[in-house]
Amino acid sequence: MKKGLIFDIQRFSVNDGAGIRTTVFLKGCPLHCIWCQNPEGISVNAKLVCFASSCILCGQCAQKGDNAVRIEKKQVVIENDKVKNPDEYESICPAGALRMDSRWYELDELIHILKRDKVFFKYGGGVTLSGGEPFFQNEFSTALLQKLREEGIHTAVETSLYTRPGSIEKALPYIDTLFADFKIYDNDLHKKCTGVDNDIIKKNIKFILQSPYRDNVIIRTPLIPFYTAVPENLQKIAEQIVSWYEHVKYELLNYNPLAAAKYKHVDYDYCFSEKLPMYTAEQMAYFYGILKEAGIIGY
Repeated sequence: MKKGLIFDIQRFSVNDGAGIRTTVFLKGCPLHCIWCQNPEGISVNAKLVCFASSCILCGQCAQKGDNAVRIEKKQVVIENDKVKNPDEYESICPAGALRMDSRWYELDELIHILKRDKVFFKYGGGVTLSGGEPFFQNEFSTALLQKLREEGIHTAVETSLYTRPGSIEKALPYIDTLFADFKIYDNDLHKKCTGVDNDIIKKNIKFILQSPYRDNVIIRTPLIPFYTAVPENLQKIAEQIVSWYEHVKYELLNYNPLAAAKYKHVDYDYCFSEKLPMYTAEQMAYFYGILKEAGIIGY
């Protein structure tokens, strides 16, 4: 695959690996996590969206005559199945409020863009592939990682590991840091919260932690109140991964309440109707204490 569908390229990122990084968000994910931080990356289809903060309600988009876009109650309503030529809508909107949520990039085109930030990477940064799920577009992601390696650019991947083992095996030689999610230990609860079971995820985690690249792996659990941030869940995950590799690196990601604002642009519901706070330093220390008791040496 020489093209990849990308929904964002975020420069100067400091939360997706070591140093200053450029993060490439690939569209499409087999999981439908009810707390997803990037819900715009779940669907594999590119679609037209309206950013209300930019919209001036001029009505230009509603005058095309194809009934794909209309204004109701001072809001732009888009029926993407009727949008025939999205470029026309992007060009007709004087405020730039109508935009595609993603676009296709040629491999060489994307490498050219990423190389512009190479001056920043020499201080310990690099490129991170995120999503969505990078391995949902596994051929493109692997080719991109290989090209980045040839350019001498540090690579990182953030993945759910819900993919064929062969996809992971092909990409591992080109990944300097692999961030792998282990969200929920219980299979039934995992399926309820993400739409898929976790058998293949466990098998892939075991594989990477017993591979020659295991010291490049960091297991992560995003802390979601009532779902993943449960002592029993963290304990079982920690005990399991320690049994696969005693020197495993395990990291907890504090709950991020900002994701809820993204859901107005997608056809999914966020898991919480009320705004919940991030965990305090004391609460995070408590969670890490559980990991330590379970045998995690460092994180």
